[in-house]
Amino acid sequence: MLYYLFKYLEESHQFPGASLFGFITFRAAVAIILSLLISTIFGKRIIRFLQNQQVGETIRDLGLEGQKEKAGTPTMGGLIIILATLIPVLLLAKLDNIYIILLLITTLWMGAIGFLDDYIKKFKNDKEGLKGRFKVLGQVGLGIIVGATLFFHSDVTIKEKIPTSLQAESVSGQQTSIQFYPEAKSTKTTIPFVKSNEFDYADLITWIHPSLEKYAWVVFILVVIFIITAVSNGANLTDGIDGLAAGTSAIIVLTLGIFAWVSGNIIFSDYLNIMYIPRVEEITIYIAAFVGALIGFLWYNTYPAQVFMGDTGSLTIGGIIAVIAIAVRKEWLIPVLCGIFLAENLSVVLQVGYFKYTRKKYGEGRRIFKMSPLHHHYQKSGYHESKIVTRFWIVGILLAIITIVTLKIR
Repeated sequence: MLYYLFKYLEESHQFPGASLFGFITFRAAVAIILSLLISTIFGKRIIRFLQNQQVGETIRDLGLEGQKEKAGTPTMGGLIIILATLIPVLLLAKLDNIYIILLLITTLWMGAIGFLDDYIKKFKNDKEGLKGRFKVLGQVGLGIIVGATLFFHSDVTIKEKIPTSLQAESVSGQQTSIQFYPEAKSTKTTIPFVKSNEFDYADLITWIHPSLEKYAWVVFILVVIFIITAVSNGANLTDGIDGLAAGTSAIIVLTLGIFAWVSGNIIFSDYLNIMYIPRVEEITIYIAAFVGALIGFLWYNTYPAQVFMGDTGSLTIGGIIAVIAIAVRKEWLIPVLCGIFLAENLSVVLQVGYFKYTRKKYGEGRRIFKMSPLHHHYQKSGYHESKIVTRFWIVGILLAIITIVTLKIR
C-alpha cells in the first residue's frame, strides 16, 4: 500500500524521498525492521492474550529433562509470525505481483490448517488435533493451487541469455548490452553442482514421446505437491524444542532471499550465469518481513520459551519455504539447504520403519535412535536442549553456505 502511495507522490508531486520506495533493498530493509518491531512489541500482547485464553501446551511425559516445566506454556504463537510477516508485506510489497500473491495465499492457507489443528487440540480436548488425512488434503490442495498458478500464469516466466556467438553487435564490433531472448513460459529448474545446471520437468515424460509435452503440467504439479508436503511436515517435526524451528528456518529463508534477489536482477543473474526470472525479486520484500518475524519470535521462543509456535507456525513456515524455493527454481537445493528438516523427517521414517520391521521379524520392535525426531535422540543422550539448538543452528549455517556456493561451483 505504501509502495503505491509513494509511487503516486513521486510521479505526480515529485515528493522528496518518495523514489526510495522504488528500490527493493530499501523496502526490504524497512520490512525487516517493521516485522521485528511488530513481533517483539506486539508479541508480548499476543502471548498475554493466549495465556488469558488458557491456550497452554499439554506435555506428554517422555522422560526428557525439563519437559514437565514446559506444561502450560502458551502455544499458537505462530500467530505472531504470521501477523509480523503479513503487515509489512501488505504495506511495502507490490500486491499485484504473482509471487507475492502466492505467498500470501500460502501463509493464510497453511496458517489456517495449523490454527485448526491447534484449536482442536486445545479447545476440543483432542490430543491428536486435526486428522492427518485432512492435513495432507490441505497440503495437496495448496500444492495444486501453487503448481497450477506457476505453470499457467502469464507472469511466471524466465528469460534465457542469447549465446555469445548469436548476440548482435554494434557497428564497432562491440557487444552493446546483455542480450536475452524474450520472456517465455518454461518448466525448467536448477540442479546444483552440475555444469549444465538446468533441468526441464517436461523431460520426465517427453523421452517416451515428444507429444506428451502437453501433459508436463501434471508432472510439475505433482512435484510441487510433494515438495510442499515434505517441507511443511519437516518443519512441523523440527518444532520440538525451544528456538529450533524458528532459528533454523530464519537461516534457510535468508539464504533463499539471496537467491531471489540475484535471480530477479538481470545484471547479477548474467554475472553468476544463473537463470533470470523476471519479477521474482519482489519476493525479497516478503522474505525480509518473514526473517524479521522469525527473529522477533525467537525473542520469546528461545530457552526457556515463553511461547510455542504450534502447528499454526510450523506448518506455515514449511509451506512458505517450499513455495519460495519453487518460485526461484531452486527446489533441488532443498535437501541441502533444509538438511535439518530432512534429517528430522528421515529419523522418524527410519525409526518407525525399523521398529515395524524388527517387530515382524523378531517379535519385538527395536529402535535405531533413543527417540525420534532426531533432536529428542540427543536430549535422551544427555545434551541440554539449548546446546542441541545452537549446534543445529551451526549445522544450518554450514548448509546455507554450501547452498550459496552452488551459485558458482558446478
